[in-house]
Amino acid sequence: MDRLGLNDLQAVLAIARKGSFRAAALDLGMSTTALSNAIGKLERELGIRLFNRTTRSVSLTGAGRIFVDQVAPPLQDIRDAIDVVRSQQATPSGTIRINTFATAAREILSPLVLAFLHRYPEVHVDLVSEGCLVDIVAEGFDLGLRSADLVPSDMIAVPLGPPQRHAVVASTGYFERHERPRVPPDLLGHRCIRVRLPNGALYRWQFRKGDQTAQIDVDGPITLDEASLARTAALEGIGLGFFIESNVREDIAAGRLIRVLEDWTPPLAPLCLYYPGRRNPPAAMKAFIRLARECSPKIGR
Repeated sequence: MDRLGLNDLQAVLAIARKGSFRAAALDLGMSTTALSNAIGKLERELGIRLFNRTTRSVSLTGAGRIFVDQVAPPLQDIRDAIDVVRSQQATPSGTIRINTFATAAREILSPLVLAFLHRYPEVHVDLVSEGCLVDIVAEGFDLGLRSADLVPSDMIAVPLGPPQRHAVVASTGYFERHERPRVPPDLLGHRCIRVRLPNGALYRWQFRKGDQTAQIDVDGPITLDEASLARTAALEGIGLGFFIESNVREDIAAGRLIRVLEDWTPPLAPLCLYYPGRRNPPAAMKAFIRLARECSPKIGR
């Protein structure tokens, strides 16, 4: 029992949080086999099984739930103590974990993340982009990056860049064969690139002009769940696409894609970097937030 360490406890909490050995192993930066062996060794040390395992799922046993409930608070206290020490560092170091979605990750990668790494080479940034909105504290992230209207009310938010907009676009070749839509209902007569959300639902294109709103359930030859794939389909003339403006801004400027219904796509909420109000955040996190405030005018331009 003397050999029980913090890594063992973190492993248990990661599996309980993620609900699978594979996802927890990815989160911890280790192989699934190594994690499984570590948990097996811990269970032998404790003399009790912590997880029920099947080929399809992993769940805590009753004893495992008690163990997690008892271990989680003091482990958080230890993390807080480490943060206090790191906050006193003259030179930022360690790891910053950021959760966002793919479009936002592309927006901040060069002007913020890479600029930060050049300035603070002893810091490692773990940037995770995913479609689902997650609880950044429960999932072990230091920072989140989402649209301002999706930031939890108990978080501190730092606006980045100007408000976002949607853009409806298609290739010049597509418009050589089809008339341009003038109002959102015209889309029902067009081939559109459908978008699948992370929860599996098909996205209905949203529009607003003054007091008028429209929600169009478009139809078309292909359904995709990633903006870069949808952009390729639009460039190839497959149909009209619905994008965050930054994903296709260069294509519009270069004339590769033609924008329509612009008066029906008003500004959206801006991106916000957000984080919990810790008393003593690590020096690396404070430096990142400081640079984010400095770089905000460069993001999304």
